[in-house]
Amino acid sequence: TIGPGTSLNDAFGHSAIRIKDPMYKLDVVFDYGRYDFNAEGFYLNFAKGKLTYEISWSDYALFIKYYNKAERKVRAQTLNLNSSEKQQLFLLLQNNIQPQNKSYSYDFFYNNCATKIKDIFETVCEDSIIYSEPSNFSPETFRALIRSNVAQNSWGGFGIDLALGSVIDQVATADEHMFLPKYIHSFFEAASFQNSKELLVKSQEVLSTPQKTSPSLLWTSPLFVFGLLSLLIVYLTYRDIKSNSRTKWIDTSIFIITGGIGVIILLLWFATDHTATAYNYNFLWAFAFNLLLIPTTLKNTVKKRFIGYLKFLILLLFLLLLHWLTGVQSFNVSLIPIWFGLMVRYVYLCSWGKHHLYDKVSL
Repeated sequence: TIGPGTSLNDAFGHSAIRIKDPMYKLDVVFDYGRYDFNAEGFYLNFAKGKLTYEISWSDYALFIKYYNKAERKVRAQTLNLNSSEKQQLFLLLQNNIQPQNKSYSYDFFYNNCATKIKDIFETVCEDSIIYSEPSNFSPETFRALIRSNVAQNSWGGFGIDLALGSVIDQVATADEHMFLPKYIHSFFEAASFQNSKELLVKSQEVLSTPQKTSPSLLWTSPLFVFGLLSLLIVYLTYRDIKSNSRTKWIDTSIFIITGGIGVIILLLWFATDHTATAYNYNFLWAFAFNLLLIPTTLKNTVKKRFIGYLKFLILLLFLLLLHWLTGVQSFNVSLIPIWFGLMVRYVYLCSWGKHHLYDKVSL
């Protein structure tokens, strides 16, 4: 079991199977979750949710050298398999790495580098594996499990919370926790065989320990950056109130950004095969139809229906708050200043618009 790395794609750790046979001088590692950035259409397929990952193998010495250099913790568990099960496991892995068999359809929660390993041991073990809950185990939602590896107040955490919908705010079953490598480790440690009652793990050891990582800087975090942007919106709104005017560029920017993000959210929801992007209520603040109102934000006068639209946006912001407080969807903490800035600006635009109606001017 490999601990988290510094990049987002390494943040959840990794799992692998080591097979060592001194008699044949064999010491190799098999692991699922390999991908090829240079594969044709990789990024398009990734965006569409059509993810093809592979199993591969490497020499153990090179494998451990790589993770030592990356300063990532590596823990080993020797499993209590008999000779027949070990041989079957080795033959199965040998078959899986063949070109015609090595690819599989990846799913972050249900078919990844950790769950594949759990599945393969359940296949080769002659006695059924019983997974007992580890000590101090407490069921979490899928989103909370993600946040245990990626901090909310990070750009990776903000992006994940922005892209993934309310479907991941349900509590994961004990079995579903094992999509994370660290839970594969802890559940294997507590597991036993149904008939023999023997433990699945025979022994454990630490193969590599990480160095201390430096903490991220507060002033580069999403909460700090969005807090500054919110203060800018509030300041410009205050200045507009004093001068009875409207700063067009800030309104146009708000409608472009929120509308653009809203389109991405809807595409992830309805136009991809991603299972975790459905029912994403981030669209309540990032409303895609804002893009259609951009020309209106550039005008000196507005029609009455624009004020009605602004009131609708304010209602959506209150609905977002309701969804948050009732636990329908947990939004990223960095959304607080965004919510406040948008609310202040939309309320002001409603007031400003009543005195700058197109119909009144034409009369």
